[in-house]
Amino acid sequence: MKISVTSLTPILFLAMLTYTGCAKQELVHKDEPMASALSSAKQAESTTTAAKPPLTPEKSPVNPAGAAPASVREQTIAAKSSDPAKIAADTQRQLEKIYFDFDSAALSQSARSTITANAAVITRNPGVKIRVEGHCDERGSDEYNLAIGERRAMAAVQYLKSLGVAAERLTTLSYGKEKPADPGHDEAAWAKNRRDEFIIVK
Repeated sequence: MKISVTSLTPILFLAMLTYTGCAKQELVHKDEPMASALSSAKQAESTTTAAKPPLTPEKSPVNPAGAAPASVREQTIAAKSSDPAKIAADTQRQLEKIYFDFDSAALSQSARSTITANAAVITRNPGVKIRVEGHCDERGSDEYNLAIGERRAMAAVQYLKSLGVAAERLTTLSYGKEKPADPGHDEAAWAKNRRDEFIIVK
């Protein structure tokens, strides 16, 4: 039995249509899960982004629990630094004694260096006044020792004034041998007693 090409053409055409339709349908069917997965991922990302709160810079507490405000602390420090009694005590601790040779009111080089350091301390604290107290060892009469104690105090005052300390801030007092720094009766003790002390009086 012979079949002509013309009679086969419609059959081939239908077969091609059927195959193409199946391929397209199968292709679409295979791609659908991927598209669905992509859509679900986008929706999840959108939901997560919406759920996250906006990022804001972390702020440190202005006033931690139990801490005084800065202004209060500064006022407290200022009050302490302006306390006259504290200033006087701090100044007094910085003032050094000077010492003299036997039967002398002359300032040694060491004494001059000490007075120079004392003058700097006094100048930094204009609210204080100084009394220079002259002392002697136990030898000699009371009158003599009071006199040399006064000369020793005046020598220190004159040097302080030459360094710029105002005269109205300075006074003198001689104790003679009444207040020994060392109660001993030898040269080591006497050397400690021949001295000037710089005392805050205001």
